Amino acid sequence: MLKIVKYPAAILKKKAKEVRGITPDLLSLISCMELAMEKNQGVGLAAPQVGFSRQIFVVKDDKKSRAFFNPKIRSQSRQRSEDEEGCLSLPGLFVLVKRAERVRVSCNTKEGKPVVVEAEGLASRIFQHEIDHLQGKLIIDRITPFQRWKIRKQLQEIKQKGRTQQNTSMHLVH
Repeated sequence: MLKIVKYPAAILKKKAKEVRGITPDLLSLISCMELAMEKNQGVGLAAPQVGFSRQIFVVKDDKKSRAFFNPKIRSQSRQRSEDEEGCLSLPGLFVLVKRAERVRVSCNTKEGKPVVVEAEGLASRIFQHEIDHLQGKLIIDRITPFQRWKIRKQLQEIKQKGRTQQNTSMHLVH
């Protein structure tokens, strides 16, 4: 079972590497990510959150999960909404994050097929959150200085616990 990488691990602040071809190892990684997402009761999980610097994320879609490679936001609505978000890499922390109501994302499926996904509401929020992870951004990078000040003690506790976590970062070899 893959472990969730916790803040302040360096991999969470780095842009993930693009996937150049779907291999059996990557398909195995996706299966492990789906299990980790389920076990931790998440609705989305990005590869850097399990120690892999690859542009891959999985999301829970109704009862099944889906994987996406090399996602890019192509357009987003001007309409924004603010809602509470949590993150498996920041356990117990929930902050208000403003995001676009709708996004259009180009990406590849695990079959290697290029697709365009149009997401709105909660799905839009999940896609933006996971794509942020692939760009080295966390929800705490999307909040105001005042919000950050309000959560400073909680963030410090998470940081201390995260530093004690064993380094589980791995790299796929082609």
